[in-house]
Amino acid sequence: MIATLRGTLVALGSARAVIEVNGVGYAAFVSERHAQQLRIGDAVHLHTAMIVREDDISLFGFVDEVERGLFELLRTVSGVGPKSALGVLGQMEPSAIARAIADGEDAPFRRVTGIGPKTAKLIVVSLAGKVVAPAASSPTAGSATRPGSAATTAALVDALTGLGWPERSALEAAETVLSAEPDAASAPLPVLLRRALAQLGPRASRPDDRGAR
Repeated sequence: MIATLRGTLVALGSARAVIEVNGVGYAAFVSERHAQQLRIGDAVHLHTAMIVREDDISLFGFVDEVERGLFELLRTVSGVGPKSALGVLGQMEPSAIARAIADGEDAPFRRVTGIGPKTAKLIVVSLAGKVVAPAASSPTAGSATRPGSAATTAALVDALTGLGWPERSALEAAETVLSAEPDAASAPLPVLLRRALAQLGPRASRPDDRGAR
């Protein structure tokens, strides 16, 4: 599994970047918005998701763990494949995705190329409660909320539920961890996951373990 790439950008298209790492070129699909930020010759660091199929192995690259987490969430929606999920990230900021889902608004997703009305509605319905939108109120001085914090919460909740924790418990733990310090949302996902697991307590408190007693 290839989770990150760090190297030199040697080729770039509208939807694909080639990063040379120790003499090996890795091709990764990137969103249109991400591609516009890249320049050939730059040193780049991509967070990646590797999709393995019977006849294909593809890499998808992202700016950070927040985008990768949203990509994985979007792929859980029926009718949303990797290319469609990347298309959403290419046309919508993570905070806009979180806000649309929290508000139950499918119109922003219908404007994404390749996403029809039915799929747009499924995205909102399927991901309701899994993505927390930024607070609408103005933050107090010294506690500004980063736009990506909602998507960071989503990625962390997804990781915790993937480990078997109930969604509500995962959300509470994620919010506690991310509110503990101002720059928590910028920490790597594995670090946040360890903090959240510490909040949730010992493994024996998991529902699966209780059911096995």
